[in-house]
Amino acid sequence: MTTDTLPGHPHIHYAAGQLQVEDCALDALATEFGTPLFVYSKASMLSALAAYQCGFAGRNAQICYAMKASSTLGVLQVFAQAGCGFDIVSGGELARVMAAGADASKVIFSGVGKTRDEMRRALDTGIGCFNVESEAEIDVLNAVAVSMGKRAPISIRVNPNVDPKTHPYISTGLKGNKFGIAHERTLATYQHAASLPGLDVVGIDCHIGSQITEETPYLDAMDRMLDLVEAIEAAGIPIHHIDFGGGLGINYNDDTPPPADVLWAKLLAKLDARGFGQRKLMIEPGRSLVGNAGVCVTEVLFMKPGEQKNFCIVDAAMNDLPRPAMYQAFHTIVPLSEVQQIKSESKSLLCDVVGPVCESGDWIGRDRALAVAAGDRLAVLSAGAYCMSMSSNYNSRPKAAEVLVDASHYHLIRARDTLMDQMRGELLL
Repeated sequence: MTTDTLPGHPHIHYAAGQLQVEDCALDALATEFGTPLFVYSKASMLSALAAYQCGFAGRNAQICYAMKASSTLGVLQVFAQAGCGFDIVSGGELARVMAAGADASKVIFSGVGKTRDEMRRALDTGIGCFNVESEAEIDVLNAVAVSMGKRAPISIRVNPNVDPKTHPYISTGLKGNKFGIAHERTLATYQHAASLPGLDVVGIDCHIGSQITEETPYLDAMDRMLDLVEAIEAAGIPIHHIDFGGGLGINYNDDTPPPADVLWAKLLAKLDARGFGQRKLMIEPGRSLVGNAGVCVTEVLFMKPGEQKNFCIVDAAMNDLPRPAMYQAFHTIVPLSEVQQIKSESKSLLCDVVGPVCESGDWIGRDRALAVAAGDRLAVLSAGAYCMSMSSNYNSRPKAAEVLVDASHYHLIRARDTLMDQMRGELLL
């Protein structure tokens, strides 16, 4: 049998007739840990990170993993040990990154709805920066910091009104989005923040969306950001770091996002041309670090032919893999058996891959050619981002187990939910 890697997944390949993540056969992992099962490649995560590190070689830059993409402690530990900071959006995420060994000074707290309690906990922890997103938040954070006898380091998230050309649910930099300060209000907002006793203005922040596959939105947003930095500093407020957010896409379905190092070579050239090449830079990649590192292994329960549709019913569902139901997202689905994959490629019978949840929206893939039968196993690719972190117990289904693969070694990093796990905290009348 071949040992060819799958397109866009250099650490996932068929060997000895079976689909493997690095040197571990997925079928064997599914037999040991059950299905649905999420499996992640450590080498894939570190390779994706290396592209950013290469792009920033010789620069004063800090890479903060946007942990909302995948927040399991074992995944966070990989990035903490690689020297990453973290972009968080809740007090719960703060607790997770600290448990995983994060350096608090490299933690950035983003999000439009931070509570006073979350602000206090973050200040007590000594995080590096708050990315504030509204004028009201500025005043509340100032009051909290003053009450604690502290000064909160802040950058202000600017909404540059740039179209990232992505799904509307994950577009965050347009005027109609809830995120950030309007471009036109930025200077006045900085002047107000700089006048407050509990705040220390340290930077400026911008994040325009997620699953971006073109360079132009980034270049446009950078130009608008640098225009603002010039105006703010002309008003006497120094900007110590510039945070360009994240959002770089991955290959789900013949998508062609620029490699991270190629994209940043162009962005850095623009920074140099405008005289900002030596400024401290911060970025917050999430999906691009973990998305293609993960697969979800699922077992076929039934094949159900129909007059209008054929269905392949599997044991993974929308509670495990919410992206198709939420965003009409595409995930490549392949059999674990290479023989079945070869047959699938030549077979004309199409089926919808669906889960057991009691919703018509519970689908994983539409019109897929699959030569499989009940009991066979499939791999849903590109499942490392916004799958497990968005999963739920809908229909009282247990959350899946997770395994991290490191060459020929593997580690269980999340045990499968039990029913008692789900009911813990609930009380009868």
